[in-house]
Amino acid sequence: MNLGLGESGGPCISDEGLSLFFHSGRYGGSGRSDLWVTMRATKDDPWNTPINLGPVVNSSSYDFHPEVSSDGLTLYFQSNRAGGSGGHDLWMTTRSTKDDSWSTPVNLGSAINTSGWDGHPNISTDGLALFFASGDDVVMTMRATTSDDWDIPVKLDLGRSSSAWDGGPGISPDSTILFFSSNRSGGQGDIDNWQVPIIPLVDFNSDGIVDSADMCIIVDHWGENYPLCDIGPTPLGDGIVDVQDLIVLAEHLFEEIPPVE
Repeated sequence: MNLGLGESGGPCISDEGLSLFFHSGRYGGSGRSDLWVTMRATKDDPWNTPINLGPVVNSSSYDFHPEVSSDGLTLYFQSNRAGGSGGHDLWMTTRSTKDDSWSTPVNLGSAINTSGWDGHPNISTDGLALFFASGDDVVMTMRATTSDDWDIPVKLDLGRSSSAWDGGPGISPDSTILFFSSNRSGGQGDIDNWQVPIIPLVDFNSDGIVDSADMCIIVDHWGENYPLCDIGPTPLGDGIVDVQDLIVLAEHLFEEIPPVE
């Protein structure tokens, strides 16, 4: 079913700025909302007529909020199509090169998706951290390399009241700022845009100071995929405890860390 020239949204631009992915319920689609792309030859050129990603990618249900990887070869999106774990799930489609067609989408699986609502995916520039909304929360999952499976997602503590909603996450290109939407108090309207810095946790044992005890914890987990100590390169790490993490720790050595309230 199509909705004519219906709602369009969820824009996501490729790294080089020449492809713009979005969802729309306009004519020519496969379902209630489809994934589309418009392209241009250079950043100074106008956008071409949008192209539907086709029935291999789109379903007869709702497909929306596309998010393309920095290499342009993986497209994450949200869908309530059959075959998922809940009402809305995260899915992905891939292609070998930018000249190839997108593959049949696959569900990110029950380790990522819940029985409820999961959507608004956003991938870090290096492809090792995936942020998304799950229910009322913003969560993230990481992996050591782009060939590895995703870890179990963790809820991000963004300092809101239990009755508020956080969603629509977006990570800055350098992974130092997380942008998100929320209906928490203190905003200008019903739902506002917010941002929070991402900083490495260096007081591993929470004793209020960065010292040799924290360095010993790094050494104890040297060479492991141990998220607590994986702080380098700042701020999201690289999937292994190594000299990069020791460098970040050294930058904060002997600093007093106030307790988290």
